[in-house]
Amino acid sequence: MKEQEQVKIVTIGGGTGQSPLLQGLKQHPYDITAIVTMADDGGSTGVLRDELGVLPPGDAQKCLVALSESSAEMRSLMGYRFEEGRLEGHSVGNLFLSALEKVHGSFSSGIAHATDILNVRGRVLPSSEGDMRLQITLKDGTVLNGEKHLDDNKKMRSIGIAEVTLEKSVRAHKESVKAVEEADYVIIGPGDMYGSLLPNLLVRGIAQAVKKSQATVIFIAPLTNKKGHSEKYVVDDYIRTFENYIGKGRINYAVVNTQKPAKAALALYEKMEGDGSFVTLGDIDRDVQYRTLTGDFLSRKKVQKVKGDKIAAKRAFIRHDAERLAGAVAYLIEYKGQDPFDIR
Repeated sequence: MKEQEQVKIVTIGGGTGQSPLLQGLKQHPYDITAIVTMADDGGSTGVLRDELGVLPPGDAQKCLVALSESSAEMRSLMGYRFEEGRLEGHSVGNLFLSALEKVHGSFSSGIAHATDILNVRGRVLPSSEGDMRLQITLKDGTVLNGEKHLDDNKKMRSIGIAEVTLEKSVRAHKESVKAVEEADYVIIGPGDMYGSLLPNLLVRGIAQAVKKSQATVIFIAPLTNKKGHSEKYVVDDYIRTFENYIGKGRINYAVVNTQKPAKAALALYEKMEGDGSFVTLGDIDRDVQYRTLTGDFLSRKKVQKVKGDKIAAKRAFIRHDAERLAGAVAYLIEYKGQDPFDIR
């Protein structure tokens, strides 16, 4: 195995799930690359995308801040949201990245300059620089256009999602494909299945690169299910879904939280998302081709709502702990091939 400082890790995700993982991983001596979805079109990100013609900055700026070694004050500033006036709802970080894209001519160039300015340890790359838009097909055949429908569409939550595709095919960012091809470890998750993770695999070139890569693939299971998305899913259901894109047996390890949230938090979430909203290992009903690392990976920190965030109510309030999650990844890297735990 390579020395730790040479280990190349690529994380694939977006939203509020990927950033805690990155925050934890930057405490370890790894070469980190975060590949981020470009399908977001809600909230501040959606407004900037439509009005300025820029790529969605929200998920990328969260990852940049998570990997930043700048002062706490600078990192806090990036998350500040204006509460009034024409800038109401916009964060400084989103405006910052959009401005850099305009100044330097492309989203990837803007991110590269932001990396220097924020003293980022690692890289953040878009999965694509194309016009990436989600198309959501419900189980009754209804088609909804736009990632924003994944959270607030009542019909979707009632009927359920049959399939999520892209409105039009987009090509993967070359550096993202290269990063996957050269990775020692590829981590999928944590994050929302349809909003944060699968969109990356729908981009032409990303799933193919993961499938062909020699990297060990780790899936970090979500903590909770979502109504209309993944009701009553267990870990096997998620694995099966992702392997439809990257190949059966391609996921080597699953990191699964087994610590239940506080009763009040779980009750509130189940009121929103229905029974069976807490993700579990479930029963084995097929040949298991991946190993599991289970443990307590739950954050005890209360999620603080940011003033001015118009979609704060839709953001997850049950989250992974950054240090515990990164520790699980470090454990798998250290003991790879030594079988320190059993196949479930």
